[in-house]
Amino acid sequence: MKIEIEKVSKSYTKSYKKEHVVLKDITFQIDEGDFVIILGESGCGKTTLLNMLAGFEKPTSGKVFVDGKEIFGVHPSRSMLFQQPALIPWLTVEENVAYGCKIRGDIDNLDYRVIQFLEIMGLLGYAKEKPAELSLGMAHRTCLARALVGLPKALLLDEPFAALDTFTQNHIREELVNLWLSEQFSAVFVTHDIDEAIFLGNKIVLLGGEPASIQEIFKIDWEYPRNAGSLSFKSIRDDILERFKRSYVAKRTLI
Repeated sequence: MKIEIEKVSKSYTKSYKKEHVVLKDITFQIDEGDFVIILGESGCGKTTLLNMLAGFEKPTSGKVFVDGKEIFGVHPSRSMLFQQPALIPWLTVEENVAYGCKIRGDIDNLDYRVIQFLEIMGLLGYAKEKPAELSLGMAHRTCLARALVGLPKALLLDEPFAALDTFTQNHIREELVNLWLSEQFSAVFVTHDIDEAIFLGNKIVLLGGEPASIQEIFKIDWEYPRNAGSLSFKSIRDDILERFKRSYVAKRTLI
């Protein structure tokens, strides 16, 4: 799936009627099979941008296109994974994974697909468990299985692993990369963690400023898995930090 963002801006009207511009003139392209990271400090509009790609929100100005057609709402070809696992408490793991597909009537080979992704995520032994019986990491893996069981062309992820411990984060990141490499969907991942961005992405879109705009786009054509101790990893981390610092200083100057 190819996604094009053309001169997108987003503003909100606050209670005292003053317009607050969150994002300004955002333009970039997500090619088919890309793993794009939207990176920036907390509150800079990353989630707002992701919501517009999902179709949950509309740009104030500008347009978002999917395979040449403008987005006007949500579509099952674009699946979303949120910050906190949102599972239906009275359904089992396998029922939660199948739920969205059943609601849409996407039932061809559904039982097989559910089993396939439960196995991939290491959850096959927990298929009959309820969400209350799962660890946080297992709940996140259940949500990831649910997001992928419908075979979306694009997976949108809003800081989905931020609440997990370091060991679980690393494990699920590796699973995500392996799934992306095998299933060949496009991925857009929101984070404020620079190392996570470099571990995962082949393209990093750095947001900054007030209102937020694209400061720079970093392309990373490295193989997976990636080594945080390598010189190239450290070099691009330093480049991203330096570019962020410049945008942060400029923002403070304007206040």
